[in-house]
Amino acid sequence: MKKFVSMFLIGLLFMLSIQHLTWAETGQKKEVPVPKGITVPSSVLKITKENTYPNPTQNMPTLQPSELTKKLIDSSKVKIENPDLIRMLNESSVNSTPFAVGYRAIIYLGQWPLNYESSETSPNWEYQKINTNYYDNRGGKAAYRIHYVQEVQKVVRGGLTAKVPNMEDVKKMMLLKAMEKSGLPLAFDTVIGAGTKKDQIYNIHPKNLGYLYGYAPAVNEKGKVTYGEVYLMLKGNKKMIIIKNVTSQGVGAWIPIQDHVSFGFLVSERPR
Repeated sequence: MKKFVSMFLIGLLFMLSIQHLTWAETGQKKEVPVPKGITVPSSVLKITKENTYPNPTQNMPTLQPSELTKKLIDSSKVKIENPDLIRMLNESSVNSTPFAVGYRAIIYLGQWPLNYESSETSPNWEYQKINTNYYDNRGGKAAYRIHYVQEVQKVVRGGLTAKVPNMEDVKKMMLLKAMEKSGLPLAFDTVIGAGTKKDQIYNIHPKNLGYLYGYAPAVNEKGKVTYGEVYLMLKGNKKMIIIKNVTSQGVGAWIPIQDHVSFGFLVSERPR
């Protein structure tokens, strides 16, 4: 009987250990991270090296708050992400004094766009037509090979879809968020220089006309911007940010994708 009980207990322990191992393995499974960024279709080509107009790189690093600024931002009940407001707080200095008992001051810093919350970042690969290359091969006997050559310089501009207060501050926050979400080089202004070429070949067969269209792609960014009146409160040795009269407003923008061209190729027997 004892032998039977011992064997039963050993078997039960073995089953429990197997089950525990299975649970442990299940618990160790990690979720596959969703890749960030927008997938660029094959019809969209990068022209950074070929562009005859050198666009300045949009380097928009996140501004790091100083130790004092970080404490002030953490004291606010409303999230503060505006780079210009953070820069102003970084440049400020407030000295503490051990004899500040009973001291109190409130300093009005103005009304600011405090943060931007993105709700949608979607591409339009044919945002603006910038070029047409054309060849008539109706009298030809062999296929004609055509490739992209930018005929004239084109300036492609984006911008906000409606007027809002502090537009430049809002544009900076939207640009930062759109670049982070899309993984693409974005700029509110980009230039495609005359004479820019790409070696991608498109064949126009005999008895046909060929049209190679070039488009500047852009990202449509939509979201919500939060405004508020910013006050710096000094109370004894304590320093804090107080936000009053908080409002939110929907906002949208078109932001061109820098140094990229989207191509559309059309073959026809009749002139367009």
